[in-house]
Amino acid sequence: MKKILSLVLVSALGGMLTLGAYKLFLEPENDPLVTSAPANPAFIPTSNMNAYSTVSEAPDFALAAENTLNAVVHVKNVSISSGQMTLQDLFMGRSTPRAQMGTGSGVIVNADGYIITNNHVINNANELSVTLNNNKTYKAEIVGSDPKTDIALLKIDADEDLPFVTFADSDEVKVGEWVLAVGNPFNLTSTVTAGIISAKSRDLSGNSSQSFIQTDAAVNPGNSGGALVNTRGELIGINTAISSQTGSYVGYSFAVPSNIARRVIEDIMEYGNVQNGILGINGTALNSALSKEFGVRDTEGIYVDSVIEASGAEKAGIKKGDIIKEIDNIKVSKFADLTGHINAKRVNDKVLLKIYSDGELKTVYVTLTKNETIIIPTVGQVKNAKPEELKKYKTSHGIKITEFSKKYAEYWEKYGVKEGAIITAINDQKVNSVDDAQNIIKNLSRYEPLKIELVNTNGEKERYYFR
Repeated sequence: MKKILSLVLVSALGGMLTLGAYKLFLEPENDPLVTSAPANPAFIPTSNMNAYSTVSEAPDFALAAENTLNAVVHVKNVSISSGQMTLQDLFMGRSTPRAQMGTGSGVIVNADGYIITNNHVINNANELSVTLNNNKTYKAEIVGSDPKTDIALLKIDADEDLPFVTFADSDEVKVGEWVLAVGNPFNLTSTVTAGIISAKSRDLSGNSSQSFIQTDAAVNPGNSGGALVNTRGELIGINTAISSQTGSYVGYSFAVPSNIARRVIEDIMEYGNVQNGILGINGTALNSALSKEFGVRDTEGIYVDSVIEASGAEKAGIKKGDIIKEIDNIKVSKFADLTGHINAKRVNDKVLLKIYSDGELKTVYVTLTKNETIIIPTVGQVKNAKPEELKKYKTSHGIKITEFSKKYAEYWEKYGVKEGAIITAINDQKVNSVDDAQNIIKNLSRYEPLKIELVNTNGEKERYYFR
């Protein structure tokens, strides 16, 4: 027994000596780390971002929708069409008129019953009716329209003050801002869809004549003429077009900015027509390739190709080669930025331009002038003739050809007609101004030939026919 206890004690003593030797000679040294918990512990996010992000709630559209729905109307357009000719019509030498109905939307803009819609909604109308959100229907009259901006103004006589939407400044809307589209797609009255502003100053024509607000709110046939409003229910645009291969909404819709629509209807109400002011320049939006071609450093802005004679731009000293950088403190990066802002202005309004000219940045005020230049498709660019020009060719009236269209230039050259000739009549109607010419051409039927009477640069009267 004593031997066993001695053996256990010796084993324990050997283990202790071995452990002590390891601790003393072999185990690596580690300095102790002392930490204390803070009174208010901080919770660190697992991401590596320096700033905290907060998630905001989705906007509430209910109030905006409620305020807008009662001010958006259903527009019905009944037009008379000859329709498809039957075999009996062919033998009897007649065409049977048929009624066709189109529908769209409109926006009440004051309590007296004035309504904005699209020109294409009411075009060729024989009868117009408007149905309110309370199902009351009224006969509507066309006060005026402007095909260029696709805006029309209607009037109904209601027996009470009507709900209406107020205008917002469409220049202030921002890309990414929430919007509502309100209208009557597919005859489904009082329909509301939501989206965001996808882009501004969008031109679909390819000739820099448009400046739409682009959204991804669902807009379909029947929405035309309806309201695009912000989350406060204020009007920022008139829904006008969609980009689609199917004819229905597939992603983007386009609205005439409220500033343009408002200016058009104010002109119609005050003057009976639209007073289009122009800056007086022809230009090109810059990019890397064009900047290299023109020999300039800027890749943003409008490069001035030419300045129209006697225009506000010429009087302000703007010249070929200048670069327009801003208009009324709004950055200009494409031509639609410029035209969109100007289309919201009137003749004799002043705009402030920031231009890069002769190696330095300058600011100039330009007074917008009346547009005295139009395009006649088979001729080209024409403008109002000066009294001395009319006197030179011994005519009391007419408009001057300033530039032939590329398509018909060879035709006119073949017959010896040069730029500077005076057009005196179109389709046997006397022409005193470009407004006269525009109205005559606008009212021509589709199959009616175009007849041009002019005095050439030799003072000779000539007549030309185009089919």
